[in-house]
Amino acid sequence: MNTNEIDGVLSLARDDIRSLKAYEHAQWRPELERLHANELPWPPLSSNDGVARHHYPEPQPADLVAAMAAYYGVAPDQVLVGRGSDEGIDLLTRAFCRAGEDSVLVCPPTFGMYAVAASIQGARTVSIPLRENFQLDVPAILAALRSESSNPPKLIWLCSPNNPTGNSLERSDIQRVIEAARGRSVVIVDEAYAEFTAQPSWIASLAQYPHLVVLRTLSKAHGLAGSRLGAAIAHRAVIQLLRKIIPPYALPCDSARLGTIAMQEPALAVTRERIDLLLRERQRLQAALSESPLLTRIWPSEANFLLVEARDGKVVLDRLAEVGLIVRDFRGKSGLGEAIRITIGTPEQNDRIIRSLS
Repeated sequence: MNTNEIDGVLSLARDDIRSLKAYEHAQWRPELERLHANELPWPPLSSNDGVARHHYPEPQPADLVAAMAAYYGVAPDQVLVGRGSDEGIDLLTRAFCRAGEDSVLVCPPTFGMYAVAASIQGARTVSIPLRENFQLDVPAILAALRSESSNPPKLIWLCSPNNPTGNSLERSDIQRVIEAARGRSVVIVDEAYAEFTAQPSWIASLAQYPHLVVLRTLSKAHGLAGSRLGAAIAHRAVIQLLRKIIPPYALPCDSARLGTIAMQEPALAVTRERIDLLLRERQRLQAALSESPLLTRIWPSEANFLLVEARDGKVVLDRLAEVGLIVRDFRGKSGLGEAIRITIGTPEQNDRIIRSLS
């Protein structure tokens, strides 16, 4: 990769964002006592654990960024930490898409926030549905890039393993899309469920493709959904661009602290044990549900959920509600028919699912 190539990627961004002078947050000098940010000098009465909640948090917490960079195997300046993957989706859409002029490309059924973020920004959504096996329709994607040759989609969203279908996209298909998008579009691979699959991460390909961005999250495998922690991982110049528009104090200090702890080996060891258990439970639940008279299909999954097709979705939803469980109703969405998405729970919760649907 040369300098001209990353300059070409940045040229896809909005001119006003590239020239934007970012908000200058209060200087971060932890060795000095803070009288520069109009903060109260005393902590709240409810705080007695030593965390300085009366101070604004570090804009990009250095310890957390370093810990996540080490975990993902990249340099710290390639990581932007935000509030879950959703913030990365929002920032990328705002940085690259001009309202009323630009578009994004999505492949439904997939995570709905890609199209929602585009709509909020006033960008058009080009939809290329997945094929019947929930794999990319690569010829149609390449045709869309050619047909929009004067203004191709600024962002191409790929989710692998995909939500809600659970399968990983074929690596060779993703590669073809990335190659075709070079110099034309930014390709984002959302790897929210990466820890539940044996597929290699696309993070290793960032040096080869400066127009590639990978999204990761601590919400799934690391159990921090309530702390809202995720990361955009990309070329440092793309990260610098996104840092211009992220709010200056996006991450609460408590979230940053918990995220840093989660990236240390003691916590990672527990996470690996939980993932192993979840994968065994996924296999057990899939085998048991394949015998259910209420279901017609269970799709293969490389995520922490199963997508199933019911004979009558309402019956399945009601049966699970009767044993105290709520699952995700995908009936009639993106051509999924009577589809229900079931998150893999504890062994006891999975036992309830099996009993209620047998």
